[in-house]
Amino acid sequence: QVQLVESGGGLVQAGGSLSLSCVASGTIFSINGMGWYRQAPGKQRELVAAMPTSGSANYADSVKGRFTISRDNAKNMVYLQMNSLKPEDTAIYYCNAVIRRSLHSGANTFWGQGTQVTVSS
Repeated sequence: QVQLVESGGGLVQAGGSLSLSCVASGTIFSINGMGWYRQAPGKQRELVAAMPTSGSANYADSVKGRFTISRDNAKNMVYLQMNSLKPEDTAIYYCNAVIRRSLHSGANTFWGQGTQVTVSS
């Protein structure tokens, strides 16, 4: 079994900062991409930032220059530093990882349970 557990959400005023963390645990052979998505009320889930095991991160245009994704591959963790937060950043943020559970298995996508981020104006 594989689990992704997020932490770090909360309530912050516009212009403030929050940091999210996510750890993957369980039967893991390798992790390919890790990233963050978000879903606001009444909207579809959207990519916020994603990072492969090696290479450059990519970001949604709406968060470029404000959010930074990073990974600690040794700890199976991914982080999201969110600065200059805006009310429109309010959403449930989900951690995402593409994981191979064994040498002989294909990769599957796993999701965390989500953490609420609320930005007040």
